Amino acid sequence: MEKILKSKLRGGKFLGVSGKRSEMMAHIRSKHNKATELKLRTLLINNKIKGWKRHPKNIFGTPDFYFPKKKLAIFIDGCFWHGCKTCGHIPKTRSAFWKMKIERNQTRAKMVRSKLRKESVKVMRIWEHVFKSPSQTKRAIENIIKSLE
Repeated sequence: MEKILKSKLRGGKFLGVSGKRSEMMAHIRSKHNKATELKLRTLLINNKIKGWKRHPKNIFGTPDFYFPKKKLAIFIDGCFWHGCKTCGHIPKTRSAFWKMKIERNQTRAKMVRSKLRKESVKVMRIWEHVFKSPSQTKRAIENIIKSLE
């Protein structure tokens, strides 16, 4: 758990969570938003958009997709994890923790955007829910194409 979150919890721990459960949760690591990323990957291929890399380690923030020649970084933000105003929410249990966690994700996203822009990298963020609507998906692809021109 991040230090900032730990510092906000009494004793640095959730109350009422067993040691075993806490240990299990500590071992869970993010594996990216595979389903949404695969949708965008398929859309890029179907629209014959080339020149991208997935999760390049040498770019700050490790964007989901990066176009090195055009210096365009694309991040796909999960609606829950990044606090989407349209469909995100704060869980009712342990809401103080989740509120801080989501706010920290939003702060990190702004910091990554700022740092990349200073390096002359264009940053595009796409909400997860965009891929549930054909018209929004089409608009997202059009925006990507426009950013690459």
